[in-house]
Amino acid sequence: MTALRRAARSLDRALHRSRLVRDQRANVMIEMAFCMPLLALIGIGGIEMANLTLTHSRISQVGLTVADNASRIAVGSNLSLPRVRELDINEVFTGAEEQGRGLNIRSRSRIILSSLERNKDNGQWIHWQRCFGDLPVESTFGDAGDGETGTAFPGMGPASQEVTAPFGSAVMFVEIVYQYQPLAFGNWLGPRTIRSTAAYNIREARDLTQIYSSPGVTPSTC
Repeated sequence: MTALRRAARSLDRALHRSRLVRDQRANVMIEMAFCMPLLALIGIGGIEMANLTLTHSRISQVGLTVADNASRIAVGSNLSLPRVRELDINEVFTGAEEQGRGLNIRSRSRIILSSLERNKDNGQWIHWQRCFGDLPVESTFGDAGDGETGTAFPGMGPASQEVTAPFGSAVMFVEIVYQYQPLAFGNWLGPRTIRSTAAYNIREARDLTQIYSSPGVTPSTC
């Protein structure tokens, strides 16, 4: 009888341990069921933040490239100063659209290219502007013709950090505004606006009197 009782107790303990193991597995499954939505939310949020950061970087690079390419425009002969043509500006914008492939630069952004120069009074002057993109926004730092006379216009850029054109030269100042569409939280976060600026001095002397027309080319006016 004693042996039978011992065997019964051993069997009972084994069954009890087996039930505990099953109970623990069930607990783990329940805990995972509660944690998975939170983990998924954190993971998707991380992807969203990474994509937003990457988009910021790409938009900044597009702006820098537009300013750089516009500063390099030099079409002409050895007998005259290089000219800026409407065709050249359109090609700069075409390059920006190609560089931003996948970002829908044309439909989601506005690129504003300004020629910042000096006026006859030695003040800062936005001589001309050209724009690209369907986003309906205006320049934050001035419109074409601002500063044409006098010295009141401070230049282009944030207050106390304005970019100014040197005497006898020009600065290609670029503003780019982009409407970012979230990947997963569009209804919650809504669209976000990315803004970036860039500026380059022109690389060599050029004819600053005007933008010259190009046959069959439509100017990218603002």
